[in-house]
Amino acid sequence: MKEPKAWVMQVLEWGPLLLFFAVFMLNRGDQVALWGQEYTPLVFATLVFIPALALATVIRWRLTGKLAPMQIATLVLVVIFGGLSVWLNDPRFFKIKPTIIYLLFAGLLGFSLITRRNWLGAILSEALPMDAEGWRKLTGRMALLFLGLAIANEIVWRGMSETTWVYFKTFGMPVVIFVFLMANAGLFRAHSIEVPTDDATK
Repeated sequence: MKEPKAWVMQVLEWGPLLLFFAVFMLNRGDQVALWGQEYTPLVFATLVFIPALALATVIRWRLTGKLAPMQIATLVLVVIFGGLSVWLNDPRFFKIKPTIIYLLFAGLLGFSLITRRNWLGAILSEALPMDAEGWRKLTGRMALLFLGLAIANEIVWRGMSETTWVYFKTFGMPVVIFVFLMANAGLFRAHSIEVPTDDATK
């Protein structure tokens, strides 16, 4: 299967989230009337985000032939909690969704450490080849990262304005994850391993 272009994958990754942000900002401060019901800007943006994310996920699957467990779990939880927010016209369900996702990831990574199973490496080893010790360290750090993000999400959505939470979700969380990855560049280098190429094995 032909590898899709990098810009296509970036559009699929960021498109739904940026669409969510744009819809919220365009309707901020107003109620949105739809099907005889008035929705808050956040609930209306969620209504747009759910099918956009589902479509992007399906396209990604058709282009690559595979989906990461994190992508599947994210889509399922977005549909469940986003759907509840739209159905009950209550944005709190969608706001708590990142908390549930990050606690789930932190719990799975923590369990993999306890049981000495390299689940993270099984998912990412093709893109990031490292030895077992490297994966153990990265798993522990990522478990703490996701736990911290879950706590941060609770603090922001419960104690700050809705607009602040939307900025935090759209830009704050990705920036934190990006900084985390950059901060672990030394770990990646120290524990990287050589992967034999096809030519080397002939």
